[in-house]
Amino acid sequence: MPTLFSFFGMRFQFYSREHLPVHIHVVKGKAVAKFALEPEVALVENNGLKSSEVKLAESIIEENRETIIANWRDFFRGMEPPR
Repeated sequence: MPTLFSFFGMRFQFYSREHLPVHIHVVKGKAVAKFALEPEVALVENNGLKSSEVKLAESIIEENRETIIANWRDFFRGMEPPR
């Protein structure tokens, strides 16, 4: 499960057997949230992150959105998201 980066105790990662659409998981301890990246950054699911952590994670994802998408496409070659 590739971890792209960690900030403030949160790991930003995707799983090696992912599916479309492009998204990222944010893990902090036992809490996990899932954010879609296309067409825009949006919270899909939250299991345990505090609202302040969700806001922080969303802002980090916004700032790094293009890098996350590029890493996704590089890791999952051939699994291009629909345009």
